[in-house]
Amino acid sequence: MKTIRRLIYREVLSAVVFVAAGFLALFFFFDFVDELPNVGKAGGFATYRLTQALLYITLLMPNHLYELLPIAVLIGTIFVMARLAQSSEYTILRTSGLGPGRALRTLMVLGLAFAALTFAVGDYLSPAADKAAQLLRARYQGRISIGQTGAWLKERQAQTTYNVNVAALAPDGSMQGVRLFEADDRGRMVSTTTAPRAVFGVDGWVLEDAEVTSFLTSGPAPQVEHRTVAELQWPTRITPEMVSVALLKPDRMSTVALFEYIQHLEENGQTSQRYEIEFWRKVFYPLSCLVMVVMALPFAYLHFRAGGITSYVFVGVLIGISFFLLNNVFGYIGNLRSWWPWLTAAAPGLLYSLLSLGAFTWLVLRR
Repeated sequence: MKTIRRLIYREVLSAVVFVAAGFLALFFFFDFVDELPNVGKAGGFATYRLTQALLYITLLMPNHLYELLPIAVLIGTIFVMARLAQSSEYTILRTSGLGPGRALRTLMVLGLAFAALTFAVGDYLSPAADKAAQLLRARYQGRISIGQTGAWLKERQAQTTYNVNVAALAPDGSMQGVRLFEADDRGRMVSTTTAPRAVFGVDGWVLEDAEVTSFLTSGPAPQVEHRTVAELQWPTRITPEMVSVALLKPDRMSTVALFEYIQHLEENGQTSQRYEIEFWRKVFYPLSCLVMVVMALPFAYLHFRAGGITSYVFVGVLIGISFFLLNNVFGYIGNLRSWWPWLTAAAPGLLYSLLSLGAFTWLVLRR
């Protein structure tokens, strides 16, 4: 059995690597074409040149690999299983002791290895590379921002509540256009603070050239006090990762960063449905590699005519695309309908796993 497992692992691994490399090359070309209009433009600290564009596109590849790895696993495994069935090699393997249960366990072990790789790429390599790519582009083209008003965050401290607005992140990691709105426990405005620039300190934020407007209501007559502070220390638990989550796409953040941001939102009474769905999708997404290998195994029990393998591989590609479309649709519907986040993220994988196991069982019993 070791020889059989080694054969299957070698064939599937080489096919998956080939498919993933082909997809990455295609996406590299598409990204390069999209980035060409920006080459030669002056902005930020220097002119955006071709070398910076190529580096930026290269830094996007880990995120593409994370998105494409499950479907590459599906296509590669289907191709190997269908080719073994077409050449009658799989029939020989079955007579050599590779029963349906052993075949399923063999591919599940391989799927677990691909799931671990997907998790490592999506939780460590992809967030770091994407953040470096965004900072690189911001250095040569401007700043990182979302919409016209930037990102909004909220934090409760003792008897006060702060609503925080960050317009953008600068290439050096500092924040631009920071505004703090402080309200008491009754919802009345206490003070507003604006600063053109702020940096992350040890115990909070350091706001530079801050303009503070305080609304004093304790005296006989309400008063408004204005003052300017060169460096204002603001103690807060809002971390750089939380600001990055608010300014960047949540699906490109690590699982830990999303979990911390969800905890922050819940502690401050804010809705976290969207981020909870994304968190559970990050948790379940690597397991889709297991779903892919289960979906590919029934192709080994089909009979192929000469040249018929291409059509079956194409059908497998359509099945994989439908899985990812359903995954995205469930995410949007779950967010609108307020479904349980974990069920919203896990439902497509469970549904396709049951269908694949049903097809596998039917083919085994039928043949």
